Amino acid sequence: MMEITLLNGQQTEAAIPALSALLADSIEDNASMGFMAPYDNEGVETYWQQVAAGVAAGSLVLLAAEIEGEIVGTVQAGFAQKPNQPHRADVMKLIVRRKVRGRGIARKLMEALDTVCIEAGRWLLVLDTATGSDAEAIYPRLGWQRVGVVPDYALYPEGGYCDTTFFYKRLGDQPR
Repeated sequence: MMEITLLNGQQTEAAIPALSALLADSIEDNASMGFMAPYDNEGVETYWQQVAAGVAAGSLVLLAAEIEGEIVGTVQAGFAQKPNQPHRADVMKLIVRRKVRGRGIARKLMEALDTVCIEAGRWLLVLDTATGSDAEAIYPRLGWQRVGVVPDYALYPEGGYCDTTFFYKRLGDQPR
């Protein structure tokens, strides 16, 4: 059975080895996650330490999907910190371990994230993803609106430019 958990800063810190392994699985799959192959273990751990600090500070939320005690997926939302954006969050790093893909884990993580964000008053969500990736196909099915594509936005871990598609989603009833 799968369980989705909203991690606090201490839980995130304690889960860094598992989170690093999850991210490594994604990098090894050539997913554009901000890291190049071969990935640097220290750099990946430093990244997750920064996430833990953001979670502890309240500027970031991290959800983890677990099956039998193993973290098999995550998603994050960074809460915009500018005074004119108190309603917005940036969705980042939807990751599902390859061996469990196709079981609805990404959908459940994103639905749980919608709930967390709306409870935090963050009703406008934005994200970007590699154009043509399996991930890109998920978002429209979850109510996300495609904004457009920026060519050559990033690099794939194994090299080569990656176009990036931007999406947004409005949650619940929000002021206009």
